[in-house]
Amino acid sequence: MELRDIEIFLTLAEELHFGRTAERLHVSQARVSQAIAKQERRIGTALFDRTSRRVRLTPVGRRLRDDLQQVHDLLQQALARAEAAGLGAGKTVRLGVFGHAGHELRGLVDAFRTRYPGCDIQFGEINASDAFPALRAGEHDAAVLWLPVSEPDFSVGPTVLTSGRVLAAPDNHPLVERGAASLEDLADNQVLDYGPDAPDYWAAAMTPAHTPSGRRIPRGPVARTFHEILTQVASGRCVHPLGEIAARYNNPPGIVFLPMPDAPPLHFALVWRSTTDNPALHALARTAADLGPITL
Repeated sequence: MELRDIEIFLTLAEELHFGRTAERLHVSQARVSQAIAKQERRIGTALFDRTSRRVRLTPVGRRLRDDLQQVHDLLQQALARAEAAGLGAGKTVRLGVFGHAGHELRGLVDAFRTRYPGCDIQFGEINASDAFPALRAGEHDAAVLWLPVSEPDFSVGPTVLTSGRVLAAPDNHPLVERGAASLEDLADNQVLDYGPDAPDYWAAAMTPAHTPSGRRIPRGPVARTFHEILTQVASGRCVHPLGEIAARYNNPPGIVFLPMPDAPPLHFALVWRSTTDNPALHALARTAADLGPITL
């Protein structure tokens, strides 16, 4: 069994969902199905019971999972030790993050430092308005950006954070009495613009152009930094969706963060220039893939 097929099997054994497994491993769902079918033919029996409603391991599948997990863990540890020795000391990854995201990534940082002694992560702050230019200019080796990112010169690595959303609104806004906001509410207000350096499709993943019913969401003034966003909201000129992390670490006067239960979760991934040649960065990406995303 090839290493990639082992990873597919073990991930499916954990997720028990073909779609989530494919997304987590950045492969197609067909690739997952083919890998499992190949092993089932080789072994001569089913590894998973599949119905239209659920996927679960068979007794043979459970035994194989337990045996392979031990082998996989030992192999990963051996590879990590060899890679750490090859990397040596003093290798740093300059990582761009939004606001306080670096604090939420402490589990990844600790795992990376443990696996690769002598290597480290140096955080730098980014804003939605300049994240792409800063990465292209080499100010950071990589950045943690919400998905999707579909740039021909960028590589998208593993997802490191998942988060809900909140709506930043003035404290005297009518929505505050309701205690929550919906995507439909955005059409009755104005949201901020990130400026010309934020790709339209990427900005729309945070602040869509239309509500689920098709109503247009008005765009207002440009805000280039997080603090500019807060200033515009506090002045009553607009409301603006943000990642839930904004509400965790900020309590600005004049602003209330309202939950948005109907907004899909945000997924933040490591993104870097495809031409970047930094072994420590690729080691960080492998560590993140093994650790899995942190859910806020």
